[in-house]
Parts: sequence; C-alpha cells; structure tokens
Amino acid sequence: MQTKLTQLLKIKYPIIQAPMFLVSNVAMVTEAMKAGIAGCIPALNYRTLEELKAAIQELKAAKVEGGSFGFNLIVNKSNLKYKEQLRVLCEEGCDFIITSLGSPEETIREAHKVGIKVFCDVTDLRFGMKVQELGADAAIAVNNEAGGHRGNLSPQELTSLLCDKLAIPVISAGGVGCKADIDKMISYGAEGVSVGSPFIASVEAGVTEEYKQACVDYGADDIIMTQRISGTPCTVINTPYVQKIGTKESWLETILNRNKKLKKWVKMIRFGIGMRATEKAATKATYKTVWVAGPSIEHTKAILPVKDIIYKLTHD
Repeated sequence: MQTKLTQLLKIKYPIIQAPMFLVSNVAMVTEAMKAGIAGCIPALNYRTLEELKAAIQELKAAKVEGGSFGFNLIVNKSNLKYKEQLRVLCEEGCDFIITSLGSPEETIREAHKVGIKVFCDVTDLRFGMKVQELGADAAIAVNNEAGGHRGNLSPQELTSLLCDKLAIPVISAGGVGCKADIDKMISYGAEGVSVGSPFIASVEAGVTEEYKQACVDYGADDIIMTQRISGTPCTVINTPYVQKIGTKESWLETILNRNKKLKKWVKMIRFGIGMRATEKAATKATYKTVWVAGPSIEHTKAILPVKDIIYKLTHD
C-alpha cells in the first residue's frame, strides 16, 4: 500500500488516524505509529501550551520507524490560541500539521521553515486550488460522509474532482470503516485516507465507555446533522437527547447570525458553548448525550485496541 502519502510521512500504510476533538490522545497516536500509520491530535485538546509541549515530547520519544505524528490547528478567529499553538509546534517539532476552518497561509509559511509538512482540510475545488497555491503539501478532501464538520460532496465526487485538478496529493476524509472502503478511495485517485470515527470505540480513546459503546450500538442510519452544537452543521449520533433538543437553530440564533456586526462574536460564543457541552457528553456521565460521529461507525462491532482496529482496516 505504498502511495505518495506513505512516502511523504514515511509510514507503512496510507492512513492518518484523524484528529478528533476530546477523543484523540497520546496513547492512541502512539499505538497508531507502532502499527505503521500516522496519528494526529487537535491542539485544542490541550488547555495549556505546557500540556501541548509535554504531548509533543512524549510522542517524539514514542515515535518508531514506519509511524508519524502531527497536530490539527483551527486557523480561524474562533481559536484564540492559534498563533501560540503554531509557535509551540514549530519550536518543538512534529511531522505534519493539519489545518481546518480558515486560511492556512501563515501555518504553511512558518511550518515549512522548520521542515513540518502541512495538509489542509478542503471541501471543494476552490479551496483545494487555494491551498495548493499557498504551498500545502496535500489536500484533505472532507466529504459528506465525514464525522463532525463535513463537506457537501460525496467521497467519489470530491476525491475524483480534486485528483483531476490538483497537482498535490489528495487524502480522502470520510466514509472509511473497513479495508474495502480504503481500496475504494484509492481507486478514486486518493493517495491515502483520514479515518476518525472507527477509533472512537478504541480502548485508548479518552472518552466515556458510554460514548464508545454508542459507536458499537448505533450505525450509519443513526447519524444526523445538527446546528445546535457550534452553529456549523455537524454530524452526531441521533440519541434521545438530540431528538429532544432538535437539530435546527433557534429563532434568536438565526436572527443574530444575520446581523453582520454581531455574527462573528455570536459564532465565537456559540462555538465555545457547544464545545463545552460536547466535552461534558464525551468525558462525564450525563443525560445530555451529544456524541459526534460519522456513518463509518456502521463497521464498529466492538470496543477494541487501536492496533486491532488498524489491523482490520489494513487486512480484512
């Protein structure tokens, strides 16, 4: 399974264990590297810069041949820690950075100075062309089967389009729960895949057993879109609590979002409130079960160690 992605990151299999808010951690990425893939953690999973530094140092010590690690940066104004997080990543070092929800220009410029590769989330050709112009090392094609904040195009449509028009490698994100799915994405032209939801139900994941078990018990038909978390459409498991609160914006939220002067601030506040609610659901026993996941949990049949999940993705 040698591709441009395996060459870029010097990994055995063309798979990135996707960065997942609250879920991803050092233990998961360490096991990912041992199994021959790349692992990535959202920088926002760490409350302080010292915690982020410690995580980088731990991963550097755990790194093995055939594995690779990186961090995800939210690069828009909703992330007030962005510039300091970028500085720490560049000072401490990692193999790659994945950018999301904003312009990656500064990240690409600063990361490349110290030899860190930058992959950029994109949902359409316009953004794909833009990140290529800015010097991205690869584009991550976030399709409509991704978990969390997803795109609008199908895996085949988006991956084929980007592969046809871009000169940089394309990594498909969304809709991968088994080896057959990986083979399918590669057949569309992708140089690798980014896989998230199947790793939620891993022994090493830093979330509650209830969240993990939900990924076993529910399937693709139970995944719905909601605007009630951060204001941006997001995929979640359709639990009784989600059904109770609904998935649409309230009338007040709709009005505030239409006000050009207030929109930016409303979005920042809603993002913060939504992330705190998601954190409580993921890490504490609560009836407010807002669990983020994608349809690829259809293939999740048990809570397994990361190494076993990777084996299933690469051999079954």
